[in-house]
Amino acid sequence: MKLKKLIILLTIILGSMLSVQAQSEADAPASETPAVAEVNEKTLLDYWIIGGFTMYPLGLLSIACVSLIFYNSVALRRKKYFPKEHIDHIEKLLNEKKIDEARAYCEEHPSPVTNIIGIGLTRADLRELNIENVEAAMEEASLEELAGPYSFVNYLSVVASVSPMLGLFGTVLGMVKAFDNIAAEGAGSAQKLANNISEALITTAAGMIIGIPSMLAFFYFKNRFVSITSKISRTVGDLAYVLTISDKYGPQEIVSDANQEETK
Repeated sequence: MKLKKLIILLTIILGSMLSVQAQSEADAPASETPAVAEVNEKTLLDYWIIGGFTMYPLGLLSIACVSLIFYNSVALRRKKYFPKEHIDHIEKLLNEKKIDEARAYCEEHPSPVTNIIGIGLTRADLRELNIENVEAAMEEASLEELAGPYSFVNYLSVVASVSPMLGLFGTVLGMVKAFDNIAAEGAGSAQKLANNISEALITTAAGMIIGIPSMLAFFYFKNRFVSITSKISRTVGDLAYVLTISDKYGPQEIVSDANQEETK
């Protein structure tokens, strides 16, 4: 229902804008009509050509931006990092101090959190269980396991930083060409001067169009990644605590709210 109202509202706004534009064109003097038509006939390819060779690396960065946003949207899903059924089963095994079975289960059901738990359990010695060694191994494994996903988040920051700089580079080139034309032909060649200035402005705009969404996406996925890592730390800590209590006092009744929240 909300979507239908939104579509109707956008249709009304678009119709109003088109009617205003039509009225403006009708009221415009006849002498101005060809100039307006010439400006409106320019396509995206025309602006690409006017922008010069700087548009090619900017085009690659735009593809990288869209690809990284799509990849991180798929990769940084909570359900991927927190398979609830696996965590609950591992918790039951650790509560019964079945460390070998828990380790084997982690190997059979790989995921970021089960990989971390499985590596930590490899340092669990049943003859003399040292929880500190297990937690240290899990911490080391978490750093290694989460380094890869964060690198793709960090690439968005690279795109956001490089794009405006490339746009500024194109701006400088355009202005240099403009001043070269003024020096060679004087200020009378308005068309060449306008083309050089257009090149400068187009590359600047292209760099900002790529850089702004990249920076926004970087902070969004960075916050999601921080949320995932904090939840992993809590989950690993809860399982280590279950193993500690089981080692000291035997199996306990499991009352845990760490994994009760349904993952998204």
